[in-house]
Amino acid sequence: MRKTVLLVEDELRIREVVADYFKMDGWEVHETDNGSSAIDWFDAIYPDLVILDIMMPKMDGFAVTKEVRAKSGVPIILLTAKSSDDDKIHGFDLGADDYVTKPFSPKVLVARANSLMKRATEHYLPNGHMLSFGHAVVNTKSRQLELDKQQVELTPKEYDLLLLLLQHKNNVLSRETILNHVWGIDFEGDNRVVDTHIKKLRAKLGDESHHIRTVIGTGYKFE
Repeated sequence: MRKTVLLVEDELRIREVVADYFKMDGWEVHETDNGSSAIDWFDAIYPDLVILDIMMPKMDGFAVTKEVRAKSGVPIILLTAKSSDDDKIHGFDLGADDYVTKPFSPKVLVARANSLMKRATEHYLPNGHMLSFGHAVVNTKSRQLELDKQQVELTPKEYDLLLLLLQHKNNVLSRETILNHVWGIDFEGDNRVVDTHIKKLRAKLGDESHHIRTVIGTGYKFE
Protein backbone atom coordinates (compact mmCIF):
# COMPACT_ATOMS: atom_id res chain seq x y z
CA MET A 1 0.00 0.00 0.00
CA ARG A 2 1.53 3.32 -1.10
CA LYS A 3 2.08 6.10 1.41
CA THR A 4 -0.04 9.18 0.77
CA VAL A 5 1.06 12.77 1.32
CA LEU A 6 -1.08 15.89 1.24
CA LEU A 7 1.15 18.73 0.00
CA VAL A 8 -0.17 22.23 0.74
CA GLU A 9 1.95 24.97 -0.84
CA ASP A 10 0.81 28.14 -2.65
CA GLU A 11 4.03 28.59 -4.65
CA LEU A 12 3.44 26.51 -7.77
CA ARG A 13 7.08 25.87 -8.66
CA ILE A 14 7.98 24.67 -5.17
CA ARG A 15 4.88 22.48 -5.06
CA GLU A 16 5.63 20.89 -8.43
CA VAL A 17 9.25 20.12 -7.59
CA VAL A 18 8.45 18.69 -4.16
CA ALA A 19 5.59 16.61 -5.61
CA ASP A 20 7.91 15.17 -8.29
CA TYR A 21 10.47 14.08 -5.68
CA PHE A 22 7.82 12.36 -3.56
CA LYS A 23 6.35 10.61 -6.60
CA MET A 24 9.81 9.37 -7.60
CA ASP A 25 10.13 7.93 -4.09
CA GLY A 26 6.89 5.98 -4.52
CA TRP A 27 4.49 8.26 -2.67
CA GLU A 28 0.98 9.08 -3.82
CA VAL A 29 0.78 12.89 -3.81
CA HIS A 30 -2.28 15.12 -3.48
CA GLU A 31 -1.70 18.85 -3.92
CA THR A 32 -3.50 22.05 -3.08
CA ASP A 33 -2.51 25.71 -2.82
CA ASN A 34 -4.49 27.00 0.17
CA GLY A 35 -5.36 26.05 3.71
CA SER A 36 -9.11 25.98 3.26
CA SER A 37 -9.07 23.35 0.54
CA ALA A 38 -6.39 21.46 2.51
CA ILE A 39 -9.00 20.66 5.16
CA ASP A 40 -11.41 19.41 2.49
CA TRP A 41 -8.66 17.26 0.95
CA PHE A 42 -7.67 15.91 4.36
CA ASP A 43 -11.20 14.80 5.16
CA ALA A 44 -11.54 13.19 1.73
CA ILE A 45 -8.29 11.21 1.53
CA TYR A 46 -7.03 10.95 5.13
CA PRO A 47 -3.33 11.06 4.14
CA ASP A 48 -0.43 9.37 5.90
CA LEU A 49 1.51 12.65 6.03
CA VAL A 50 0.71 16.36 5.69
CA ILE A 51 3.27 18.91 4.47
CA LEU A 52 2.11 22.48 5.06
CA ASP A 53 3.43 25.88 4.06
CA ILE A 54 2.70 28.36 6.84
CA MET A 55 2.12 31.49 4.78
CA MET A 56 -0.93 30.67 2.64
CA PRO A 57 -4.12 32.39 1.53
CA LYS A 58 -7.53 31.79 3.11
CA MET A 59 -6.16 29.76 6.04
CA ASP A 60 -2.53 29.68 7.15
CA GLY A 61 -0.52 26.58 8.05
CA PHE A 62 -0.85 27.16 11.78
CA ALA A 63 -4.65 27.17 11.54
CA VAL A 64 -4.63 24.04 9.36
CA THR A 65 -2.28 22.29 11.80
CA LYS A 66 -4.58 23.09 14.70
CA GLU A 67 -7.66 21.79 12.87
CA VAL A 68 -5.96 18.63 11.60
CA ARG A 69 -4.49 17.86 15.00
CA ALA A 70 -7.91 18.19 16.60
CA LYS A 71 -9.11 15.21 14.57
CA SER A 72 -5.99 13.15 13.85
CA GLY A 73 -2.48 12.26 14.93
CA VAL A 74 -1.21 12.12 11.34
CA PRO A 75 2.42 13.39 11.06
CA ILE A 76 2.73 17.06 9.98
CA ILE A 77 5.75 18.86 8.52
CA LEU A 78 5.62 22.67 8.35
CA LEU A 79 7.37 24.61 5.57
CA THR A 80 8.18 28.28 6.01
CA ALA A 81 10.48 31.15 5.16
CA LYS A 82 10.29 32.15 8.83
CA SER A 83 13.16 30.95 10.94
CA SER A 84 12.51 32.51 14.35
CA ASP A 85 12.37 30.26 17.39
CA ASP A 86 8.98 31.69 18.37
CA ASP A 87 7.42 30.56 15.08
CA LYS A 88 8.91 27.08 15.43
CA ILE A 89 7.78 26.76 19.03
CA HIS A 90 4.28 27.88 18.03
CA GLY A 91 4.18 25.23 15.31
CA PHE A 92 5.33 22.50 17.70
CA ASP A 93 2.86 23.67 20.35
CA LEU A 94 0.06 23.22 17.83
CA GLY A 95 1.15 19.65 17.16
CA ALA A 96 3.54 19.82 14.19
CA ASP A 97 6.13 17.02 14.09
CA ASP A 98 8.87 18.70 12.05
CA TYR A 99 9.79 22.14 10.73
CA VAL A 100 11.65 22.85 7.46
CA THR A 101 12.89 26.34 6.63
CA LYS A 102 13.02 27.59 3.04
CA PRO A 103 15.06 27.26 0.94
CA PHE A 104 15.40 23.51 1.35
CA SER A 105 16.44 20.43 -0.63
CA PRO A 106 13.41 18.44 -1.86
CA LYS A 107 15.54 15.30 -1.64
CA VAL A 108 16.28 15.99 2.03
CA LEU A 109 12.60 16.76 2.66
CA VAL A 110 11.64 13.32 1.30
CA ALA A 111 14.30 11.72 3.52
CA ARG A 112 12.97 13.57 6.57
CA ALA A 113 9.43 12.52 5.66
CA ASN A 114 10.46 8.87 5.43
CA SER A 115 12.28 9.11 8.74
CA LEU A 116 9.25 10.72 10.37
CA MET A 117 6.94 8.03 9.00
CA LYS A 118 9.26 5.30 10.27
CA ARG A 119 9.32 6.81 13.75
CA ALA A 120 5.55 7.26 13.75
CA THR A 121 4.99 3.67 12.65
CA GLU A 122 7.47 2.19 15.11
CA HIS A 123 5.93 4.24 17.90
CA TYR A 124 2.56 2.80 17.04
CA LEU A 125 3.62 -0.77 16.27
CA PRO A 126 5.18 -2.76 19.13
CA ASN A 127 8.54 -4.27 18.11
CA GLY A 128 8.49 -2.05 15.04
CA HIS A 129 6.51 -4.44 12.84
CA MET A 130 4.16 -6.44 15.07
CA LEU A 131 0.69 -5.19 15.92
CA SER A 132 -1.68 -7.07 18.18
CA PHE A 133 -5.32 -6.69 19.12
CA GLY A 134 -7.25 -9.22 21.15
CA HIS A 135 -6.03 -12.65 20.08
CA ALA A 136 -4.84 -11.39 16.69
CA VAL A 137 -1.33 -10.39 15.59
CA VAL A 138 -0.40 -8.60 12.37
CA ASN A 139 3.17 -8.90 11.07
CA THR A 140 3.71 -5.87 8.82
CA LYS A 141 6.94 -7.26 7.39
CA SER A 142 5.49 -10.55 6.20
CA ARG A 143 2.02 -9.03 5.67
CA GLN A 144 0.46 -11.88 7.63
CA LEU A 145 -2.33 -12.16 10.17
CA GLU A 146 -2.39 -14.73 12.95
CA LEU A 147 -5.51 -15.44 14.99
CA ASP A 148 -5.15 -17.59 18.09
CA LYS A 149 -1.66 -18.49 16.77
CA GLN A 150 -3.12 -19.78 13.51
CA GLN A 151 -2.31 -18.04 10.24
CA VAL A 152 -5.29 -16.47 8.50
CA GLU A 153 -5.12 -16.12 4.73
CA LEU A 154 -5.90 -12.56 3.63
CA THR A 155 -6.03 -11.26 0.09
CA PRO A 156 -3.74 -8.27 -0.59
CA LYS A 157 -6.73 -5.90 -0.49
CA GLU A 158 -8.03 -7.41 2.75
CA TYR A 159 -4.60 -6.95 4.34
CA ASP A 160 -4.28 -3.36 3.11
CA LEU A 161 -7.78 -2.62 4.39
CA LEU A 162 -7.03 -4.07 7.84
CA LEU A 163 -3.72 -2.21 8.11
CA LEU A 164 -5.33 1.08 7.09
CA LEU A 165 -7.97 0.71 9.80
CA LEU A 166 -5.34 -0.23 12.40
CA GLN A 167 -3.08 2.69 11.52
CA HIS A 168 -5.99 5.08 12.00
CA LYS A 169 -7.57 3.46 15.03
CA ASN A 170 -10.43 5.35 16.68
CA ASN A 171 -10.73 7.61 13.63
CA VAL A 172 -13.69 7.34 11.29
CA LEU A 173 -12.66 6.61 7.71
CA SER A 174 -15.18 7.31 4.98
CA ARG A 175 -15.75 4.76 2.24
CA GLU A 176 -14.22 7.21 -0.23
CA THR A 177 -11.09 7.56 1.88
CA ILE A 178 -10.73 3.78 2.16
CA LEU A 179 -11.33 3.40 -1.55
CA ASN A 180 -8.64 5.97 -2.40
CA HIS A 181 -6.07 4.40 -0.08
CA VAL A 182 -6.63 0.73 -0.81
CA TRP A 183 -7.82 0.71 -4.41
CA GLY A 184 -6.33 4.01 -5.59
CA ILE A 185 -7.89 7.21 -6.89
CA ASP A 186 -8.09 5.79 -10.43
CA PHE A 187 -10.34 2.89 -9.38
CA GLU A 188 -13.45 2.97 -11.55
CA GLY A 189 -15.77 0.87 -9.40
CA ASP A 190 -18.06 2.18 -6.67
CA ASN A 191 -17.58 2.22 -2.94
CA ARG A 192 -19.72 -0.89 -2.40
CA VAL A 193 -16.49 -2.83 -2.89
CA VAL A 194 -15.43 -1.46 0.51
CA ASP A 195 -18.51 -2.91 2.23
CA THR A 196 -17.93 -6.26 0.54
CA HIS A 197 -14.32 -6.45 1.71
CA ILE A 198 -15.24 -5.31 5.23
CA LYS A 199 -17.76 -8.17 5.39
CA LYS A 200 -15.14 -10.70 4.24
CA LEU A 201 -12.54 -9.31 6.64
CA ARG A 202 -14.93 -9.49 9.58
CA ALA A 203 -15.70 -13.10 8.74
CA LYS A 204 -12.00 -13.97 8.80
CA LEU A 205 -11.43 -12.10 12.07
CA GLY A 206 -14.10 -14.13 13.83
CA ASP A 207 -14.43 -13.10 17.48
CA GLU A 208 -12.11 -10.13 16.87
CA SER A 209 -14.40 -8.66 14.21
CA HIS A 210 -16.07 -6.46 16.83
CA HIS A 211 -13.09 -4.09 16.61
CA ILE A 212 -14.30 -2.91 13.19
CA ARG A 213 -17.25 -0.63 13.79
CA THR A 214 -19.69 0.64 11.19
CA VAL A 215 -20.39 4.37 11.36
CA ILE A 216 -23.79 4.74 9.76
CA GLY A 217 -23.85 7.06 6.78
CA THR A 218 -20.08 7.56 6.84
CA GLY A 219 -17.82 4.54 6.86
CA TYR A 220 -15.84 2.50 9.38
CA LYS A 221 -13.44 2.79 12.27
CA PHE A 222 -11.23 0.44 14.27
CA GLU A 223 -11.72 0.51 18.04
